[in-house]
Order: sequence, then C-alpha cells, then structure tokens
Amino acid sequence: MNKYVERLYNGVIKENPTFVLMLGMCPTLAVTSSAVNGLGMGLSTLVVLVFSNLLISLFRKVIPNGVRMPAYIVIVASLVTVVQFLMQAYLPSLSAALGVYIPLIVVNCIILGRAESYASKNGPVESIFDGIGMGLGFTLGLTIIGLIREILGAGTFFNMPFLSAIDGFTPATIFIMAPGAFLVLGFLVAGMNIVRRKMEAKGKPLAEPAGCLSGDCAHCGQSAMCTGKSAAAENKEG
Repeated sequence: MNKYVERLYNGVIKENPTFVLMLGMCPTLAVTSSAVNGLGMGLSTLVVLVFSNLLISLFRKVIPNGVRMPAYIVIVASLVTVVQFLMQAYLPSLSAALGVYIPLIVVNCIILGRAESYASKNGPVESIFDGIGMGLGFTLGLTIIGLIREILGAGTFFNMPFLSAIDGFTPATIFIMAPGAFLVLGFLVAGMNIVRRKMEAKGKPLAEPAGCLSGDCAHCGQSAMCTGKSAAAENKEG
C-alpha cells in the first residue's frame, strides 16, 4: 500500500481516534448534539491537525528537545486562534454553538499526540497525510454520532425535517442530552469491538486504545509526552 494512502487508511479506519483509540472524548460527547456541530468541530480539528503537523515537521530539527512541548502548544494555539477568528467571521452561528470547545482544540490529545508521535519524526508530506487521515477519522466519528443523536432526538437530518415529518413520530429528546451522547457512543464502540475481533481474526488488527485511557502507560505511544521524556531517553532507559 502506498505510504500516503496508508496514512489515510490508518487515520480513518485502523487508528480512528474516536472509535478505535478513543481520544478527544470531551468534544465528542459535548458538541455532537447535531450532525452540523459534529461536522464543524471535526473539520476545525482537521485543519489544525494538517497545518500543525506540517509546521512541526518542518521545524522538527530546530526545536530543542527540552522545549518541544511548549513549542508545539504555541504552534497549535496560533493555528486555533486563526481558525476561531475565521469561524467567528464567516460561521458565527456554528462558532457560538461550539463555544469553548474551539479554543480547547489547543490541548486536544489527538493534536499533541500526532505532533509528538509522528510529525516530529517524519517529513512534511507524510505528516500532512497523517493529519488528513486522523482529521477525517475524527470528523467521521463526530458526524456519525451527531447524525444519530439528531435523527433520534430531534427527528431532523442536518437540520432538515426527516423523521419529524412523519405523523405520530415523537423524538426521544434524551439523545440530544448528555446521556444520549454516552448511549450512542457506547453502541458504536461496541460495534467497533466486533469489527476489531473480525480484523484480528483476519490478521489485520486495529490499533489498541490509547494508554491514557487503558492505564497501560508502558505501551502508550504518548508516554514520552506525558512524562516529559524524549523517545531517545526512554529507549536508553529501556
């Protein structure tokens, strides 16, 4: 498989940040009350992912190892500020709906995780495709969750009448409330676990959930970021 296509496949399927790695759960549960909100949040994160991966990859050889995380955060924060201003100017209603979760992209573990584990170790083109793949996977996850919640909880499809146009249909409003987010995510993750077992049986296993959720720090790809140690230091200690 072409290495660029592989990065897209990994982000969307094999290492999907929402359904496989289970990263970025805060915006996943908070903003997906509608498909439009989920799509908007996902695309905003995708843009930041692509450009942060590109910039970090370009500067990876000149950023001192001791300050790499502050440097990454400055780069990501600058990009998020630009995205936030553009949304406020051209998509004010969506910006208001997403609220504080746009600025919180700065500390999204997907962004910093890809910066630390991939962009800082690979070339610009590969890092761009990695950002696109992970961003598309995150966007797909948020849009699917938002769409299911919107259809069941409001009877609409991207804010257009859908089930609500059927006589006698009563929306289950719990799905556009906080408990609905957990219910939908739980069923989708259960479905992904079934897919995981089938992929493992075929010899094509999906990635394991991130160590920060499973508690297995020893096998977490982001352990260096959490502990402040470089990958080289970890290898030396090992």
